[in-house]
Amino acid sequence: MTARKLPVRFVDVFSKEGLSGNPLAVVCDAEGLDAETMQKLTRWFNLSETTFLLPPTDPGADYRVRIFTLGRELPFAGHPTLGTCTVFLENGGVPKTPGKVVQECGAGLVDIRIEGEDLAFAAPPLLKSGPVEEALISRACQYLGIARSEVIDAAWVDNGPGWFALMLKDAARVLEIDPKGAFDGQLDLGLVGAYPPGAEVDFEVRALFSGAGGAILEDPVTGSLNASLAQWLFSTGRATGSYTAAQGTRLDRKGRVRLSQDATGQVWVGGASRVQVRGELAL
Repeated sequence: MTARKLPVRFVDVFSKEGLSGNPLAVVCDAEGLDAETMQKLTRWFNLSETTFLLPPTDPGADYRVRIFTLGRELPFAGHPTLGTCTVFLENGGVPKTPGKVVQECGAGLVDIRIEGEDLAFAAPPLLKSGPVEEALISRACQYLGIARSEVIDAAWVDNGPGWFALMLKDAARVLEIDPKGAFDGQLDLGLVGAYPPGAEVDFEVRALFSGAGGAILEDPVTGSLNASLAQWLFSTGRATGSYTAAQGTRLDRKGRVRLSQDATGQVWVGGASRVQVRGELAL
């Protein structure tokens, strides 16, 4: 039987320097692949996420994407959104509306703005917000090796993956955290702390999540978390207008995410995205 061959791209997202952001595998022309095959391929690529580019089923969309982590399918994720859109455009995709691409995914339709060489997606509505249960905060603090008093604020910032966030006193403390041991249960935790005025960036962000087999992993740069954190920071007045977040510093990456809020209150999540590898996948 002749092997099926599919175009595959590896994209670096949220860094202008190349090889310093969050890598993403994008499998093109993925019609006919079932979820089991998609999950198997994702585990084989062994990146935090792999996406599968498909024709849209919604007439308002320019393309459809399915997003997989090593352990599950996600309705939405940030760096896969920008990375998949980059591949769609590079492959000759023409959006129905000039300057705007509409992505169809498990979370519905997501608008993506073309901003020169960069892209920015509209942050989807939060599925869960509000205070975090004290028991979960305590378990997270124990895992992080910090005192409960070090948490300045905490909130659910779940837009699909399940994130909750802890704010620490500053960016330096966020970078000092060195978790030890295991976490009992599923963890999708964002840490955020502010830099002093005049710094190159405004906030430092870290994302810790449960991977396959229960191991806790750190994501280099996380669009979905930055999107929901921005909604929280803007709503509490800790950020206004626009700001830049750094992520991946502890992993020797230089992720940069640009967050802004327009006059309607919509939060936009932007950054660089470029294809690093072009190849062919044989199945």
